[in-house]
Amino acid sequence: MNGERPDPDALLARVEREEQERKRGHLKIFFGAAAGVGKTYAMLLAAHEKRLKGIDVVVGLVETHERQETIAVLQGLDVLPPKLVQYRGTVQREFDLDRALKRHPSLILIDELAHSNAVGCRHPKRWQDIDELLKAGIDVYSTLNVQHLESLNDDVNQVTGVQVLETIPDTVFELADEIELIDLPPDDLLTRLKEGKVYIPQQAERALQNFFRKGNLIALRELSLRLTADRVDAQMLDYRDDNAIRDIWQVGECILVCIGVGPLAERLVRAGKRFATSLHAQWIVAYVETPKLQRLASEQRDSVLRVLRFAEYLGAETVTLSGLLISEEILNFAKNRNVTKIVLGKPGRRGWKLWLLGSVVDALISEAHNINIYLLGSPHGSKRDELSQPKSALKRKLTGLNYPKGEVKKRWLGVWGALGATACSCLIAWLMIGRFEAANIVMVYLLGVVFVAARLGREASIMTSFFSVLAFDFFFVKPVFTFSVADAQYLVTFVIMLLVGIVISHLTSNMRVQTKVAAHRERRASVLYALSEELAVSRTLPDTIKVATRHIQAEFGGANVLLFPMESGRIVYPLESPLPESLRGCDLGVAQWVFDHSQIAGQGTDTLPGASAVFFPMTGYRGGVGVLALLPANLRRVFLPEQRRLLETFINQIVQTIERVRLSEDAQQTQMQIEAETLRNSLLSAISHDLRTPLASIVG
Repeated sequence: MNGERPDPDALLARVEREEQERKRGHLKIFFGAAAGVGKTYAMLLAAHEKRLKGIDVVVGLVETHERQETIAVLQGLDVLPPKLVQYRGTVQREFDLDRALKRHPSLILIDELAHSNAVGCRHPKRWQDIDELLKAGIDVYSTLNVQHLESLNDDVNQVTGVQVLETIPDTVFELADEIELIDLPPDDLLTRLKEGKVYIPQQAERALQNFFRKGNLIALRELSLRLTADRVDAQMLDYRDDNAIRDIWQVGECILVCIGVGPLAERLVRAGKRFATSLHAQWIVAYVETPKLQRLASEQRDSVLRVLRFAEYLGAETVTLSGLLISEEILNFAKNRNVTKIVLGKPGRRGWKLWLLGSVVDALISEAHNINIYLLGSPHGSKRDELSQPKSALKRKLTGLNYPKGEVKKRWLGVWGALGATACSCLIAWLMIGRFEAANIVMVYLLGVVFVAARLGREASIMTSFFSVLAFDFFFVKPVFTFSVADAQYLVTFVIMLLVGIVISHLTSNMRVQTKVAAHRERRASVLYALSEELAVSRTLPDTIKVATRHIQAEFGGANVLLFPMESGRIVYPLESPLPESLRGCDLGVAQWVFDHSQIAGQGTDTLPGASAVFFPMTGYRGGVGVLALLPANLRRVFLPEQRRLLETFINQIVQTIERVRLSEDAQQTQMQIEAETLRNSLLSAISHDLRTPLASIVG
């Protein structure tokens, strides 16, 4: 641990989260690759250990599946009677939630977290029962197989050929306080299955021929191990954040590829991909946008965007960082993400420039402790090609003719601003002659430099520094109205005045840029807050669509529409009348493809790029919800990494609201069905009673 303090905002947020968790019960999941690995057995053993420590432990519901070893270890524990629910002529044993809440033990054991409750229970899913227990402050032990996670449903189906119907949202697994992996090699599990320790012989024979093939078990075991490893990695990052640990821990490989503007960027991405594949490591591609890079032409910025999208296509996580120093931003990000290796291009500066200005590589090597730095050289001849540009191109580069029209106008505005500020400073200084010393007159010129730096940026303020030195020499240093200097000491004054002006220009301009970045981040936070606040009060699907459409149009500047499937799965336009922000006439065929494959497609992508809009899948924990069709005013507002993540956050918020609304509607329908069933039973009971009395008298 180093001496750095934790981030106060992050620490406060974590304290508030821990305070909420303190009032809530703790959930521990015994996690395994398949049935029979020993999850329930391990849970019961842990319960006995808690009981020996004097903790009030109750078994809410445990499925023994007639396994003798499980039945034996269940002995000695207090077991709640099950709730008997009649459904379609059968009696089903379910967990009695009300009895458990009334009993209110310190710890309760509930098997099979993904179980679906019978009709007539308070909640349709057992994980919802457990959530109510946790809110009541009761600790819960439960069991779960990897195939029951919603996000893995398609993968499990592809591997095993079995469609798992009972699933839980991934958030339930992610919010568990503790995950204990119960691991068993596939051969040992198959042996247990053949010995009848998992299922009865008839069921075991069918399981061996279908789900419990060795290849399936190996794949499921790998999934469970990977999920557990990800969980441990997240816990490690939380611990590092809590304790403000900035040193790199070499516990797992994470590669950071740093790109810039130029042809080397794609080579760096390809090299990073090969490197990450060879090490089976996570890899991240980062681009640092400094104030200088923000002034690049739109073509160069678009080239960076294309490289970032290319990196995403190869499977990388992409980020765009903003800051004044590239090396500082890279290093901070690497420490926050526990990066172990950094890949970047060799420094382009040579000779006196490298000695005077330094390079990003040198700064990283000197500061990046416990991080390995890998350099990729430029292809042979690239420097020669750059030097052999036509003279016309070199002239355009020197004169600024290759800048966009708006940039050229901005540069001329800076020149005139520098001249105007210098003229104003001269006028004020002229009025001060004879009343103030020369040092005070110098301060007037430096004030003009500060004003220009705050208003027009670094280049204009540096020009103001040069003009101010010349004006001071010409008007106020004897002999006046010439650039000659009678006293050689004034030469030192000129140099110091120029250096101070340049330093002030640099610092003020940096502060200006930081203010813009802070304002941009504040605006994004306020936009997300406004969206979430309006979605929180939405009670119907049309209200949700109106809020979502309006906010997407306001942030991303384009017409959009939310498309939903019919019962047959075919994507159609909503039946409600279109809003002013709605997109009309988009290609429903592309939308259908996006819905079926859960992949982005359309304009600006590599899939169906000829489409008139960009189509984004809207996926929730219950599967595909619909498709967002967006026609942005500028593709950069959608595909820049920050904007893309902002749009994904928008979509996640919208999907969660839609699912909440639909669950509420389903709950109302279920309640109506229960009430109708209750009324039907009461009616039948009354009729049977009325008929039974005369029939009894007739028979009697």
